[in-house]
Amino acid sequence: MKVSRTRFMAIAGLSLLTAGSAYSQQAQVSVDEVVALFYQRNLDLIAAQYNIDQARAEQVVAGAIPNPVFGVQVSEISNNPNMGSNAIGCNHSPSVSCGPAEYFSFSQLIEVAGKRGLRMQSSGFATQAAESDLRDAVRIFSNMVRDAYFDLLLAQKNRWLAEEIAGHYREIGEANALRLKSGDIAEADYLRVKMEGLRAQSDLDSTQAAVEQAQAALAVLLRWPEQSLRIEAQDAWPALADIGQTGDKHELIDRALHQRPDLQADKQRAEQAKKELELARRLKYPDVTVNAGYARDPSNNSLNSAFVGFSVPLPLFYQYQGEADKATVNLNQSQLAVEQTELGIRNDIVSALAAWNSADKIVQRFDGGLLDDARSVRDSAELAFRKGATGVLEFIEAQRSYKSVMRDYYAAMINRTNAYYDLGKALGIEPSADIPAANAGPK
Repeated sequence: MKVSRTRFMAIAGLSLLTAGSAYSQQAQVSVDEVVALFYQRNLDLIAAQYNIDQARAEQVVAGAIPNPVFGVQVSEISNNPNMGSNAIGCNHSPSVSCGPAEYFSFSQLIEVAGKRGLRMQSSGFATQAAESDLRDAVRIFSNMVRDAYFDLLLAQKNRWLAEEIAGHYREIGEANALRLKSGDIAEADYLRVKMEGLRAQSDLDSTQAAVEQAQAALAVLLRWPEQSLRIEAQDAWPALADIGQTGDKHELIDRALHQRPDLQADKQRAEQAKKELELARRLKYPDVTVNAGYARDPSNNSLNSAFVGFSVPLPLFYQYQGEADKATVNLNQSQLAVEQTELGIRNDIVSALAAWNSADKIVQRFDGGLLDDARSVRDSAELAFRKGATGVLEFIEAQRSYKSVMRDYYAAMINRTNAYYDLGKALGIEPSADIPAANAGPK
């Protein structure tokens, strides 16, 4: 997701949501704008949760060179220090005054066996893994937002269908009232249609409640509850691009294994574990501390003196075998996590591709004539009922069949769209979906 594109769409969405105040002024936003708004308001929080800054700070710490230690010591502090001393520097040199002894020391720890380099490499892999975790979170959260968006679109489509059917019943009811007065329709048939009209109105009320609930659910994800009732999904089906949904599943699996950020994170942690194991094995090579100093001690035979030396801990009793064993266990667990993630990716691709193929075939059946047939049957039954050429039961059944087919169609379209994005998530890519200016196919 490019930053410039994200900011542009977020600003566009913000301008839409801040314009107008009535129901007629509800902001219609596309799925890409909603995703952009989500990350505009939440990306910093998500990044903090995955400790990106902490991982980078630890990388700086791992590469730090130990600081030297400088020490100063003053001893033999009294009124007349070193008086009576046999030291030549104090009592036998008229140009030298007796005073306290002064010692200056300097020590520097020198790491050996490449330990610092291994720490730097290990922390580098840790930072890369944290960044991969963030990309994986973006992959998952994007689909969460899209699912909520398309739930809202489905609720809106059902509301539109309920409005259409309720409108038909209102028109039929008005016509039936005139027919009842003229004796062209039985009172029982008039009442059946009236009851169906009331039921259609109840369905409309239920779909309106479903829309408001879907708006609230989307607003919670966007962390924008105050704008929940002003968000409306763009009334158009997305035109889905080719992301390989018609390709071979083995090719898709290979693509996913190269692109999925969760697998990359596991591999990076496995590489980090390898470096940690090598570092644990090298702990048995002791580091060296170099010491140097200067002393001015009037109580010594030599007034000024210097020294240099080194110290090394000897791993005689403990050779860091426990650290090596722990690092070995961590490496084995990391490699096992890589294998498990690879198996999960294969399963994700197979499941997502199967879901896409099934959902796509169902939509194709609807587009292949089922929708036109349902609408034709409904219109024919309504026209025949208006003219008194068919009974009320046939009319009501045609209306119910039309409503059922349209709801199934909307659900199939949403399922196919979700399957498309689920396949993109399984592949580890960010699929694009262009929203056409006009609806493609039935509303």
